[in-house]
Amino acid sequence: MRSFHSASLPVSSQTFFREAGSGPGVVCIHANAGTSGQWRALMEHLAPRFHVLAPDSYDAGRGPQWPSDRVISLRNEVALIEPVLGKAGASLALVGHSYGAAVALVAALAQPGRIRALVLYEPTLFSLLDAPQPAPNDADGIRHAVAAAAAALDAGNEDAAAGHFIDYWMGAGAWRQTPAQRKPAIAASVKNVRRWAHALFTEPTPLQAFRSLDVPVLYLVGKRSTPSAHGVARLLTAALPRVEVVEFAQLGHMGLLTHPETVNPVIAEFLERHRQ
Repeated sequence: MRSFHSASLPVSSQTFFREAGSGPGVVCIHANAGTSGQWRALMEHLAPRFHVLAPDSYDAGRGPQWPSDRVISLRNEVALIEPVLGKAGASLALVGHSYGAAVALVAALAQPGRIRALVLYEPTLFSLLDAPQPAPNDADGIRHAVAAAAAALDAGNEDAAAGHFIDYWMGAGAWRQTPAQRKPAIAASVKNVRRWAHALFTEPTPLQAFRSLDVPVLYLVGKRSTPSAHGVARLLTAALPRVEVVEFAQLGHMGLLTHPETVNPVIAEFLERHRQ
């Protein structure tokens, strides 16, 4: 097993990140209810050819605390990882999953000249679904899951809150089947579900802005994923000018974690084609 270096940057945000390998820079941004640890397998896969960095976001892993459980913006998330983006070099690739893929898109739009490629596994930019057609729309499922989780949190039931959130993304009964040792960290993270929803539903970037993102994009989709993820995919894949779409027939929204042996080689092949 390849060993990884972990570090903490004393640059205003005190961003924690994992680091491995050498070569062109790649920064991996994790999903909500996760940590930088979700990228261990991909980091090992890429480390012989790339310099890979994976930060922890706010209130995730060893990331810093954000003062609100209800309000944050994706731009705040980008600002947190800016020291890691800088460490990755002048030309870097971004790999993001779910919430992390939404952060990656906002980061790429902010400074497109520094991004050589993007890999997105189902970014959850739900604001794009609400813009042309307010509810009811494809975002209703996640909207209802967030509302149910928030109500459970208000009732003091973190376990039930995590159940609503995880079952939405992974299917009914997924939380019940989650190993007991993993549950406390996930449940603690889901306390921020309203904050995540605020960032994703209120992101002001219009769909039209993504038409100007002239970088190679690999857009990964699980065929068994949710209507909200598929709805965002339908809009973004039509807007991004240099997009390649790969759909995994047997995978869902968490396919990057449940089947890394299937997904990671696809990511690696794309990054290899866009080393410069």
